[in-house]
Amino acid sequence: MKKRRRFRRIGVFDVGNTVLMLAVCFITLYPMWFVFVNSLNAPQHALLGTVNWFPKAISLDSYNVVFNNKSLMNGFYITTMRTVIGTAVHVLFTAIVAYGMSKSNLIGRKLYLKIALITMLFSGGLIPTFILMTKLGLYDNFLVFIIPAMYTFFNMVIFMSFYRTIPDSLEESAKVDGASDYGVLFKIVLPNSMAVLATISLFSAVYHWNDYYQGVLYIHTQDKLPLQTMLFKIIAENSMTFMQQQAMAQFGAKLPGNSIKFASMMVATLPILVFYPFIQRYLVKGVMIGAIKG
Repeated sequence: MKKRRRFRRIGVFDVGNTVLMLAVCFITLYPMWFVFVNSLNAPQHALLGTVNWFPKAISLDSYNVVFNNKSLMNGFYITTMRTVIGTAVHVLFTAIVAYGMSKSNLIGRKLYLKIALITMLFSGGLIPTFILMTKLGLYDNFLVFIIPAMYTFFNMVIFMSFYRTIPDSLEESAKVDGASDYGVLFKIVLPNSMAVLATISLFSAVYHWNDYYQGVLYIHTQDKLPLQTMLFKIIAENSMTFMQQQAMAQFGAKLPGNSIKFASMMVATLPILVFYPFIQRYLVKGVMIGAIKG
């Protein structure tokens, strides 16, 4: 009887919702699966273009070419350093600014918020921004990845919303014991803000890891290009000649350019996919608090 009652509760909406979610999952996951399968396919089968759902024969030759390519590995190093340093600086700077802006007795607080809101809604444009970065000496400089991304108004609002959930009595007790404002922030407020710290860290890390546009605009030297910019040039400009020659010299056979492209995509995508599940539960909590309080 219980099974029949459960079956009767499943309506048209549930069936339609399930079918829609399955379709969304397929549309989301299939491109990643397609790239992964093609990156593993043996060169002779990849040349024929016969790959469908599974590789005909598994081969790691394309990954061997990618990991033995010094330019790509240097790009991987640049991207990793940019992600680690950029995320740490962004979270630290935004947390400090948000703590000051969360205080209602801050002189000129409303004016600062209005100015920051305007900068979020209206940007200076591509050419003025490029001239500014050049005048600041950031053209072809690694710091161009770090300094412009130190602060965003949107993330500051999330920080401010989370700070308001912390009882004022904690800060008052710390100040009675002689703690300074920085002492309260680093010893009381931030240790109780792990959810929002994880959320903003993930936002910033994903941005730094996936961004290729800053490298296209501001980096001229090949050795300073991040991995995503190199991948963009490989795909957009089809600059596979050197890597294919390297593959032919190493394996004695022609390795398809698409196999190397797919392997490069997997190397560029996997680290952030591996990192995401460990922080996902903090992300949901932090975003929900920011959405409700904001």
